[in-house]
Amino acid sequence: MRMSDIQRCEVRPGRLVEWTLSPATVATAKALPEDSRPPAYIQESHLRTARSVREDGLFVPTWIGAAFDLPGRADLDALGAALRGWTLRHETLRSGFRWAGGPGDSIRRFTLDADSVSLHREDVGDFADPAALAQHLQDRFDTTADALRWPNLIYTAVVRDDSTSVYMAFDHSNVDAFSIYRIPAEIHELYSAHRSGRTPDQAPVSSYVDFCEAERADADRIDADHEIVARWRDFIQRCDGRLPSFPVDLGLEPGDALPTQKLMREMLVDADAAAAFEAYCRPCGGTLVGLLAATALIVHEIGGESVYRTVVPFHTRARSAYSDSVGWYVGGAPIEVPVARTPDFPAALTTVRNALHAARPLARMPLARVLRLLGADFRPTSPDMYSIVSYTDTRAIPDSTNWTERNAYGLIRVSYGDQVCAWVTRLHEGLWFAARLPDTDVAHKNLRLYADRLRDIILSVADRAPHTRR
Repeated sequence: MRMSDIQRCEVRPGRLVEWTLSPATVATAKALPEDSRPPAYIQESHLRTARSVREDGLFVPTWIGAAFDLPGRADLDALGAALRGWTLRHETLRSGFRWAGGPGDSIRRFTLDADSVSLHREDVGDFADPAALAQHLQDRFDTTADALRWPNLIYTAVVRDDSTSVYMAFDHSNVDAFSIYRIPAEIHELYSAHRSGRTPDQAPVSSYVDFCEAERADADRIDADHEIVARWRDFIQRCDGRLPSFPVDLGLEPGDALPTQKLMREMLVDADAAAAFEAYCRPCGGTLVGLLAATALIVHEIGGESVYRTVVPFHTRARSAYSDSVGWYVGGAPIEVPVARTPDFPAALTTVRNALHAARPLARMPLARVLRLLGADFRPTSPDMYSIVSYTDTRAIPDSTNWTERNAYGLIRVSYGDQVCAWVTRLHEGLWFAARLPDTDVAHKNLRLYADRLRDIILSVADRAPHTRR
């Protein structure tokens, strides 16, 4: 799936219908006792950041979502049943949080039983102008899929005679990119099953809520003297006491208000070049290592930093039982690349491989737990704690060969932020690039230069790779 904002994901006119959790479901949730399973550290950090930024007077939407088409005019009863069935399949979607108040202002979970979950369908009306429809959807998602409310998910469909477009939005606390990528195939299967009256062909999945409990129990076993904490402490000290930003000029000054952001998105290279680049980088670990090596060289060219420091996101789905589970299964590993001593791409590739090998185990320990143990004041003022360059190979995702035909997109909300978040996605068609960046002339110029140089390096390396069939 190509990552995009909703304005550029081929929104077309039609009749808008939406589903939200029903008033009866919400009323039941309000009366629920506490679920003893705690939030994941990443969920708690996300909620506290959202509240902190809101208290500073800024509403920063952080939802993510999915868009894809169904053939023809949808059977809305079957689609509603499919959406409810999918919601029940993934326990985190019927689980939420309350602020408990008192000392520490703790966050407590509640979880609905499957039998208590129903969806309310509303026919919103016809939209003839695609831009007006896209804006309406964004505004509705901002209001509904908000970190500081519950329920914080919404499903919609734009119905036409020849096709139906489904748009789904979630607060980030419940989903990650891998969760989003799996949505089209799961909804298609459930929808087809309900239309034909058969049982859906889907095996049960493990619960992210259970994962949160286990991960947090493991994280709470370490203390401030643990080696992982010491390594993060040293890394942050070398970043001048902060988590790393993208090391090029973004046109921002200390003390500035949180800037608005814009989105860059484009195809970097085609499938043949992507395959050749992967083949060249494979002895050192593959495309991710190559992208980070290229990034280290490029930011040195642009910004002159002698060491490239970043936090590399990795999924934490360590057990196969979580492979198809919806949740926020992401950790981060800090790496340092002394790029001034890596004069060319092969040298940078080897250096990044070694850095990732040494750092990857740190991704299994939630960073929010580490920061708590460090005792530093990391009161967040931005929805992004640090900048990232992320890579995902989606070609093994079910139905990914149909994404282009089905107009499938992963949706990113672009609002405010002083960091750069870049995603490179391996599609069957090639490498897709998307990045959120501060909306300044300097940031746009330097990120444009970064994307162009990244393409240049990939193509140059691909030319040197052995012939590889995609």
